[in-house]
Amino acid sequence: MNILLLSMPDSFEHMPAVAIRMPNGALASLAGNVDPHHRVAIADLILVQRRVPETLERLVRDIQPDVVGLSVMTFQRRTALRITQLLRRLRRGIRVVVGGYDASLAPDAYTEADVDFLVCGEGELTFRELVRAIEHGSDFASVAGLSYRCGDRFVHNAARAVSGLDDGQIRLPDRAARVLRGYTMIGRQVDVVETSRGCTFDCSFCSIIEMRGRNFHTYALDRVIADIRDARAHGARTIFLVDDNITLNVRRFEALCRAIIAAGVDDLDYIVQAMTSAIANHGATLAPLMRRAGFRYVFLGIENILDEDLEFLRADAKNRQRGDDSRGGNAAVKAIDCLHRNKMYVVGGLIVGNPGDTRASIEANLAFARRYVDVPYIQHPTPYPRTPMTKAFQEQGLIINERLEDYDGTTAVVRTEHLEGDEIEFLRWRADRWIKLRHLPAALVHTPFFGLRHGINMLRHTFRGSSLRSVLGLEDERATFERYRAIRRAERVYL
Repeated sequence: MNILLLSMPDSFEHMPAVAIRMPNGALASLAGNVDPHHRVAIADLILVQRRVPETLERLVRDIQPDVVGLSVMTFQRRTALRITQLLRRLRRGIRVVVGGYDASLAPDAYTEADVDFLVCGEGELTFRELVRAIEHGSDFASVAGLSYRCGDRFVHNAARAVSGLDDGQIRLPDRAARVLRGYTMIGRQVDVVETSRGCTFDCSFCSIIEMRGRNFHTYALDRVIADIRDARAHGARTIFLVDDNITLNVRRFEALCRAIIAAGVDDLDYIVQAMTSAIANHGATLAPLMRRAGFRYVFLGIENILDEDLEFLRADAKNRQRGDDSRGGNAAVKAIDCLHRNKMYVVGGLIVGNPGDTRASIEANLAFARRYVDVPYIQHPTPYPRTPMTKAFQEQGLIINERLEDYDGTTAVVRTEHLEGDEIEFLRWRADRWIKLRHLPAALVHTPFFGLRHGINMLRHTFRGSSLRSVLGLEDERATFERYRAIRRAERVYL
């Protein structure tokens, strides 16, 4: 059979098209885990945001797919449903499969849509079995983790158990199946590699726990190194380790760094997500090892610097210092210092706009970002399906926007007990762009030819909405902010 796998074009505001375009690692993993006699093509539509209809027309004409799979997050749902309608017009008789966080956590949203199957939870084994069932005309009832249309209703099969990852059932990704080009991390071709799955913490904003429970499973390190080598062989010069929480097992992470060095793949730039407590408590030995292995950017889940907000986010445990010389305070400053001393850049993940937030508490977090982080990743709490955060905001009546296409993390779709959503978003926007500007020279020096070619475009993206009057201080900042929001709304329309 011919199979076409699509990721949606909708992107997060933090990721300007010219500078950051990541591949969807889940699709490459799906492609690597169907039976090899099938022809699989992967198209990350984030690479063709302004050319989605014509790209789909070409792909359907060239590939003639029998099955089309869509990977969807909540804020991409509207686009996914429109793409499904277009696919139906372009080719009669195709089978449409939807997977990802949204299908897994909100399957009822698709039962009235024009889709045939939902893959809930981890997809590799479920999708492999589904393709076999379609190929052989078998009953779908035995495919764990699958929901399927039966007449005018949807049947939901039993859930599939979480994969242990160490039994070899999940094969390496098939990067050769990608049919579009342009993946980039500030001018360097980027790819994603997964070394583990899951997390044992229970942060209130996190969809991972709701999707797979509180657990942590790892791939063998030789498999991880083989995956990195494959990514490099396909052109990658930057690797984003996309693990949910790689620093849950610090000793294993240290072993991974050593394995990267020993395998000679430390010539790549690495990006990783990490807990502040793990870096603060183990940074003296871990941070130098990370730098030797090639780590350049570390996304720190700081979440918030105020204890009451960390309590609401259920993130206080993973942001605490531990040890005999520690008083158990917030680990963020110590973690950042460890990384900076070892010449790594900090992407600071913060969440502002929690129920009890005042203007002063939000400004305190923004001031922290200005002082300590290199690249801000400041978001607003977003009520994704089935998370504890969503329940809390619903009970308090604080959700002010139910347009899912706005659920991208940088649109304030909830208010606090003290501030309206517009004010929260304005405060974040005003600080965010200037913090990003501060890091821009360092990023462009690392890739000077990219900087010469695209530096102006990156500035335009960061400060879009600005005018000559606003630059000269002749216009209120809120007018600039409203223009920015209008531009952002227009950017979200892809079909």
